[in-house]
Amino acid sequence: MESLTYGLDWNRRESVVVLSMDLQGFLLRARVLKLYRQSLRAARKAPHDSRAELKQVIRQEMESNRDCKDRQKIRFLISEGTERLKGLTEMLGMQGHC
Repeated sequence: MESLTYGLDWNRRESVVVLSMDLQGFLLRARVLKLYRQSLRAARKAPHDSRAELKQVIRQEMESNRDCKDRQKIRFLISEGTERLKGLTEMLGMQGHC
C-alpha cells in the first residue's frame, strides 16, 4: 500500500524519506480516518461516566490494526467498524443520549 521514496530537500540540503501511496491506498486511509472520527464523535454522546473508557476502546481497536497492509482485511475491518458504530449509535439513541 505504501512505498518509500527518497528525495532531497533542497532547502535543507538533506535527504528525506517520503511515504507515497497509490490512489486506492489513499482512499482506504481516508475511509479509516473518517470511521475513527465518527466513532469518537459518537463516544462524546455516551454517558459521562463511560465516555473515557469508550474512547480508549476505540483507540485500542484502531491501534491494534494500525500496521495492517492487507487491503481486503482493511475493507473488512472498515465494514465491521461501521456496523459496530451503527449499533453504538442506535443504542445511545434508545437511551436518549443522542
